[in-house]
Parts: sequence; structure tokens; C-alpha cells
Amino acid sequence: MLELLPWRKWTLCSRVSYNKPSPFFEHLPRMLKHSLTGGEQDDNVKDPPFSAVTPKAPTHHKSEKKKIAKNSPTKNSKKSPDFPLISELPFDFRYSYSETNPAIEPIGFREPPKFSPFGPGRLDRKWTGTCAPAPSPADLDKVAQARQAVLGEPLTEEEIAELIEKYRYNSNCSSQINLGRGGVTHNMLEDIHNHWKRAEAVRIKCFGVPTLDMDNICFHLEDKSGGQIIYRHINVLLLFRGRGYDPKNRPIIPLMLWKPYAPIYPKLVKNVADGLTFEETKEMRSKGLSYPPLTKLTRNGVYVNVVEKVRVAFQTEELVRLDCSRVGTSDCKRISVKLRDLVPCVPILVKDEQVLLWRGKRDEAQRSVLSMEHVSETCL
Repeated sequence: MLELLPWRKWTLCSRVSYNKPSPFFEHLPRMLKHSLTGGEQDDNVKDPPFSAVTPKAPTHHKSEKKKIAKNSPTKNSKKSPDFPLISELPFDFRYSYSETNPAIEPIGFREPPKFSPFGPGRLDRKWTGTCAPAPSPADLDKVAQARQAVLGEPLTEEEIAELIEKYRYNSNCSSQINLGRGGVTHNMLEDIHNHWKRAEAVRIKCFGVPTLDMDNICFHLEDKSGGQIIYRHINVLLLFRGRGYDPKNRPIIPLMLWKPYAPIYPKLVKNVADGLTFEETKEMRSKGLSYPPLTKLTRNGVYVNVVEKVRVAFQTEELVRLDCSRVGTSDCKRISVKLRDLVPCVPILVKDEQVLLWRGKRDEAQRSVLSMEHVSETCL
């Protein structure tokens, strides 16, 4: 069969020759073993230049370096404050000092009062839901003496003019604090002291609902910060830190970590206004909506002259309507509360960003006096 198919003989021979190992591969393990043992015995033999091995110095772990760097004190490192913080400020801590009335008690809370906005265990005062009261009543005489020591001697007219020229017309916005709808807030006191580190006075620009009562803003800024307002023009204030102010001895002001939910207060607008029946109240509301608006208020505007405008309008009109479109429902309620206490008047409708105010019932003698004053003003 092999003779008939000679090519089968060639393939068989090739397979046999392929499987037979060569004599070089038979001696390869012995050569490798000899080379390894020889290299171990002779330490002076150098590697060839194409496989040079340089000795490496022992390396330190990065984690150990980081630990050493963290534990080593540096010049710029600040000590972490010890909690709870103990503040010697003599007043109760609130979110807003100018926009809340401590005399009015809330009827409910939107969150449990146990959650303090200062954080758990960060303050030595207990949060009641509206404020963190001082641990003990303050001695007003000592507080007044300490404040007077910081303020020093009263500024002269030349010094006041120099400070006004330096800080009032400064175009640098970093030296200004904007006071918004929250009024004089607790964290704003920290901002004021931070500005006082590098400047003798800080410029405060007021916007929104708090501008209805600028006297209230000025009182709380001076009372809570300990400074003195040396300039006031419309909604711009300059707050002076005092001659004896030392930034290193500034008071400890713990910061609020979040804004607490506003408590629930009694209803602002009653279904039946005081001194009127239900039918009279309903008729007055429908009649007041047809009145032309006294003024149009914008969001985060300046409302310095609104109170005086409403008082003048009540000398001749019984109802006053304010157009508060795009102001927001919350700000409309705040405006109504402010005007109710400042004018005074009775809010009978706060709806669809429209505020309707009623001057209330007045005696005949009071009406005659007001009419005579109005006539004298027009004659002059």
C-alpha cells in the first residue's frame, strides 16, 4: 500500500522527525541550572550593560508622610473651636431680629422645636422654636459701659465727612452688605465683624419689606453689633465700628447652619373686620378693588415713603389699595403686617397680590382735626 501511495511515507517520516527532540533542547535545563548556581556563588559578576540594575534606596510610604504632615503643627493652622460654644452676647439669638416680634407667641410650629439651627451640641443655649434665650438676664449698665468703651469719644464732623467720602462712594462691592427681606439676621452680625477687620465702617444697602421701617433696622444694627450709624440716606447706611474696636477681642457669634422654618402665627386677615359686620366687610372689599392703586410695589424694592403715602391718603380716603404684582404672597403679608402697626390701619384683603387697607372707624372730632390739617397743608 505504501508503494502505491509514496506521499504517505513522506508525511509519516516528517511526523516522526518533528516529535524527536533535538540534542540542544536536551541539555538546556542543565545549562540553565549551571548558570543560576554560578550566579549565586559569584557575587562580583556584573550584569551586562543592556540589563543594568541600579540599587534602590528604601522608600517611605505616602500614608506615613501624610500622617506626619497632618499631626505636625503649622503656623497657619487654626485650632478647631470647642463645642458647645459659649457666647457672652446679652440678647436672645433669633434668625431675624428686625422682622420678628417677641411679644407675639406662635400658635404652632412647622418643625419640632428640638432641632436647633445651630446644630446639635454646638451651642450652650437651648432652642425653643423661635429663639435661643440667654442663660441669664443681662446687666444693662455693664453692657452700656462696655459699648461706650468700644465706641470711644464721639466723632467730629470732619472725621464723619472723611469716613463718608471713603466708604459711601466706594465702588468696590466687596465692602458692602446687602440687607434683604430677612432684615437684620443673626449671621449678618458675623459678616459685619468680618468687614470691620479691614475697614473702620461698613456700607449696608437695604432692600425689600424691611425698608418700610428704617428706624427699626438702624436700632437693631446698633443694638446687636455694638456699632454706630454715622450716615443714613434713603436705604444706604454706614455703620462705624468704634475707636476702641479690637478685631482680636471680637465677640463669639455662633453661626446658624440653616434657616429655621417660620412658626405658625394667628390669621392676619379676619373674615369680619373689627367694628364691621359681615355684610359691611364684604361690601367694602368689593368696593376697594375698584379703587385705583395708590402705588405699585416691586420685588426687593425700596419702600421708604410708602408709610407716609398711606397716612396722607387716609386723610381723604377710607380705603387704600396697593398693587403688589410680582412681589409674592409672602411679602404681601409682611407688608400688610408692617403697615398695620406703623400707619396704623386694618388689612381687610390680601389676595392675588393686591393689598386692601381700611383706616378704621374714627370719631367726628378726630376727622375734623385731620381735615383741618389737610387744608392747612394744601394752603401752604
